[in-house]
Amino acid sequence: MEKLKQFLAADMSAVDRVIRTRLHSEVLLINQVGEYIVNSGGKRLRPALVVLSAGAFGYQGKYHHELAAVVEFIHTATLLHDDVVDESALRRGRETANALFGNSASVLVGDFLYSRSFQMMVEVGEMRVMQTLADATNTIAEGEVLQLLNCNDADVDAANYMRVIHCKTAKLFEAAMRLGAILGAASGADEDAVARYGMHLGTAFQLIDDVLDYSADEAQTGKHLGDDLAEGKPTLPLIYAMQHGTPQQAATVRGAIEQGDMEKFAEVLEIIHATGALDFTRKQALNEAESACAAIAALADSKHKQYLLELAHFAATRQY
Repeated sequence: MEKLKQFLAADMSAVDRVIRTRLHSEVLLINQVGEYIVNSGGKRLRPALVVLSAGAFGYQGKYHHELAAVVEFIHTATLLHDDVVDESALRRGRETANALFGNSASVLVGDFLYSRSFQMMVEVGEMRVMQTLADATNTIAEGEVLQLLNCNDADVDAANYMRVIHCKTAKLFEAAMRLGAILGAASGADEDAVARYGMHLGTAFQLIDDVLDYSADEAQTGKHLGDDLAEGKPTLPLIYAMQHGTPQQAATVRGAIEQGDMEKFAEVLEIIHATGALDFTRKQALNEAESACAAIAALADSKHKQYLLELAHFAATRQY
């Protein structure tokens, strides 16, 4: 990741300048909340994908910086809304915007970021760009609703859960890669290839998030262990543990999901480790990373492609 940051330093500085310029509003509260969330220490992974994808196809213009900022705004808006829905108090080791400014401000500033994103994408003047981002934003919203429906439902199976991941998380990764390909005038086959890369990368990234919720160093992730369980989210480690544990173990995990019961967290954690659920989920993430790399194998060699391959490995093996 450090090498990637160095490679993209100039581009990401340009993206940050766009973010700060376009975040500005005459309404002070929008500036305060927007600055707070944008400066909260995220990896800027999704905007980096726009830049890497555009670079892989030799794009030389300026719109990759604009669209990278759009992708970051859309992601930030989803975080603002997510934290309100989940009643989260901590993200990346800092108070969430809703904890600091209130739910109403978080929702409304999220709406501002969505609408500012659409203003910016219209300025690019490319219908395919607007279609890609409009479709992605709609799919993300569907994923959020699916996740809400799945909360406290211990009967959610792996296929249903993977559908949530594809909609809620992986779709924006896919869109980021497709945007770069559109700007770079890639062939239809190459555009679809990098979009598949994005989908698999985003899936691997989310699966490792699921693992880290039961195994991470809280100081590194800035999240409390067991947040997903407290919110009643039946993630893949829990689903696997129910399927492969004893009837008593399965009943314990089921009850914890249905009740959002953190009092059973230590017991659930023991069951997760005993059933090998985290190792299984890690293997699934590695499979997704391998699929991501395979998707772009036919692309012309470049530094941008090499970093995309390395990024897939990072997504499936990261500890934070």
